[in-house]
Amino acid sequence: MTDKIVPVIMAGGKGTRLWPLSRATAAKQFLKMIGDETLFQSTLNRVRDDSIYEAPIVVTNEEFRFLVAEQAREQEVALSSIILEPMARNTAAAVAVAARAVADRFGDDALLLLLPSDHAIIVNDIYVQAIANAAKAARTGKLVTFGIHPTEPATGYGYIELGEELEKGVHTVQRFIEKPDEAKAKTLLEAGNFYWNSGMFLFSASSIISELETFAPDVIAAATQAVAKSKKDIDFIRLDAQAFAEAPSISIDYAVMEKTRKAAVVPAAIEWSDMGSWDAVWKTGDADADGNVVQGNVTVHNTKNSLVISRHSHMAVQGMDGVAVVASEDAVFVGRLDNAQEVGNLVKILAADKATTNLTESHPTSLRPWGGYTSILNGDRFQVKRLFVHPGKKLSLQKHHHRAEHWICVKGAAEVTIDDTVTVLHENQSIYIPQGSVHRLGNPGKIMLEMIEVQTGSYLGEDDIIRLVDEFGRS
Repeated sequence: MTDKIVPVIMAGGKGTRLWPLSRATAAKQFLKMIGDETLFQSTLNRVRDDSIYEAPIVVTNEEFRFLVAEQAREQEVALSSIILEPMARNTAAAVAVAARAVADRFGDDALLLLLPSDHAIIVNDIYVQAIANAAKAARTGKLVTFGIHPTEPATGYGYIELGEELEKGVHTVQRFIEKPDEAKAKTLLEAGNFYWNSGMFLFSASSIISELETFAPDVIAAATQAVAKSKKDIDFIRLDAQAFAEAPSISIDYAVMEKTRKAAVVPAAIEWSDMGSWDAVWKTGDADADGNVVQGNVTVHNTKNSLVISRHSHMAVQGMDGVAVVASEDAVFVGRLDNAQEVGNLVKILAADKATTNLTESHPTSLRPWGGYTSILNGDRFQVKRLFVHPGKKLSLQKHHHRAEHWICVKGAAEVTIDDTVTVLHENQSIYIPQGSVHRLGNPGKIMLEMIEVQTGSYLGEDDIIRLVDEFGRS
């Protein structure tokens, strides 16, 4: 039992609306869009107050499990658990799983605060009061959502119409409205009693389970079995795949919130963005005197009201107004900020073409539980990568059938195992790993280890890795 709120952070999404930085394997919640923290880390920081919150539960997928663990470790936030979904089943199934897990651990009356991991929110007195108002209503059995005070006729959000006031700061929900066109959005804004649907919820485990049993019995039945048959794997809870697959793919809004009579909304002038498009990133960033938000290696001239981001090459932009120019290591996007919602359609075009589909799926920089790597150069029978290894971390003990490798230490110290020999490399030293040799790379130091890896051979794919020993359970 607990009187505190149990945060449940949804971190499994693979959105591509922030392409080319965000991709299927590089979701926006784990990228540093603003400042030195990722959106996921900012979400963790919002629930740090242990006088109000229990340690958070994170619901994510297999692919992101080590990212979640590592980014929580970087913020020194202890997690209650990391629940792994075996496949995507939308938010209703995730909510049902979280509710069952919370009820089992903290009791049926425990409150869940459901938070998307990719929102930018300023925590101030207004936000804190909104949470308090929602918790009070949730303890009476209400399913509470948060309505964000609209500042413009946005077409990228759903809306909530306020009903009667139940108590100070809490209203019934008159109705939910799908994302409107611009004309309708202006009408809703002028009406004054419509709020953006934030996608955040607060309710007790028993209340949401009861409503799921009424309105989405297939969802809660599948979730219940998936939790009951789940298995512990290192720091993760793996849901039973067969049971979870039986859950219909439906959002919690469609499954419950638009049908229940227990829905309530807390309207609040929270400083909030779902960071779902490049114009949202621009609005959230720190603009210069000309209205430009710039990040990375950027020079702007005679340009205003624009977003310019470069993660690699130096980007020079001249004579532009109201545009987004975003460069990753391998792709550049240029488009108008007032048309940013259409990026998703552009990504579909890229994904449909064999020549460009990989640009929507994988990123040159891949993060791993030990650090990660960036692909620098690919050629016929060779590949060059930059490896970065966190202090105290090791790659798996492994071998390759089809390639040899050359490692060059450029920063820090590297502990290199080749068959039965262990060598410590320092900066500017190198070593050769013959094809078929059992080898391992580790960072025994206290700073980030950076290596240049040159691969040569007949096949250089990531699936030519035979893991013999792995501290992350991947062997």
